[in-house]
Amino acid sequence: MFHMPNLTELLVILLIVFLLFGASKLPEVGRGLGEGIKNFKKALSGETEEEKKVKEVKGEEVNKEKA
Repeated sequence: MFHMPNLTELLVILLIVFLLFGASKLPEVGRGLGEGIKNFKKALSGETEEEKKVKEVKGEEVNKEKA
């Protein structure tokens, strides 16, 4: 089936990535990967930025009414 790579295998993978992209491209690749993961998590949650803003505004209105 599928097994988790051990330390040696991870080091070999990192070495290959380093050789393919070079030191100057690695921060860009990491940044792009991080943004992709962030967008994927947003899509899984199903909540958009507009929905979050609406909830915040409604929460503020409820707090004002209670006061």
